[in-house]
Amino acid sequence: MICLGIESTAHTFGVGIVTGKGKILANARSVFTTKCGGIHPTKAKEHHEKAAESIMKDAFSQSHLTEQDIDLIAFSQGPGLPPCLLVGLKKAREIAIRNKIPLIGVNHCIAHLEIGRLLTKAEDPVLVYVSGANTQIIAYEGRKYRVFGETLDNGIGNFLDGFARALGFGFPGGPKIMELAKKAKRFVELPYAVKGMDVSFGGIQTNLKQKMMQGYAKEDLAYSCQETVFAMVTEVTERALAHTGKREVVLGGGVACNTRLQEMMRKMCKARGAKSYKVQNEFNNDNGAMIAWLGCVQYSCHKKNTGDAKADIKPRWRTDDVEVYWR
Repeated sequence: MICLGIESTAHTFGVGIVTGKGKILANARSVFTTKCGGIHPTKAKEHHEKAAESIMKDAFSQSHLTEQDIDLIAFSQGPGLPPCLLVGLKKAREIAIRNKIPLIGVNHCIAHLEIGRLLTKAEDPVLVYVSGANTQIIAYEGRKYRVFGETLDNGIGNFLDGFARALGFGFPGGPKIMELAKKAKRFVELPYAVKGMDVSFGGIQTNLKQKMMQGYAKEDLAYSCQETVFAMVTEVTERALAHTGKREVVLGGGVACNTRLQEMMRKMCKARGAKSYKVQNEFNNDNGAMIAWLGCVQYSCHKKNTGDAKADIKPRWRTDDVEVYWR
């Protein structure tokens, strides 16, 4: 089986081609960026519409395949920005109808988790999913990915992007915060908001803006911001390890590209005698290969065709709403 996957939940339009055995044949993408400000859904949608054809051609060029070689189409059904999701759905439906092949919608969050398991070979990990709109500590139990802890307000990526905008940077802001933090000279104390197994970033955002107005160096604030929020995520991950008894951690999602977060998670796991895995940055960031792989996994276990006419988007589709019938 060869599956073509289309990712379009937010800033990225991606196309991946993957075999049923997990061989990644192509992974092409284009990312919406700004010089200032964040993601405007309409602007991101327009970016996706313009990029779709060239990214599709790039994917077929990488794989040395044509549309006629594709057996299955998968698309990111949610969660995500509705205008962006609709671009991917439309493109996926066109290809499915034209080639008379099955169409299947997959959960974007779970696609991150499954590509992480595929690439790291982790058997039964706690999954730390940190991206723009999502911050969740997840583990499999009872045919579902259970959320053991999550953000109570902003996703950690959106939080970092918001702080970056306040500093005058465009989107994406997380990588700029990471580089700025390397130039810091001191740690500035910030609110530490862990509530049980959940985290909260809203108050920290407000406090950072106040400290900017008070004249604190932006490098010190960037460093202190990372140290604080990454420590929060690492703490609740350690608690999830203790609660579940699992011995592996997989770090995934766009914010997982941050080297300081990787270091914190690695040190925590070493202290607990657990294994820490990270996915290559190409597959941490939103991409079509993860959508294609989850499409393969789901379809091979349950020949469930979303159907051309019934296919729709699910902008608020939670990770723990999905029945994980393939494990």
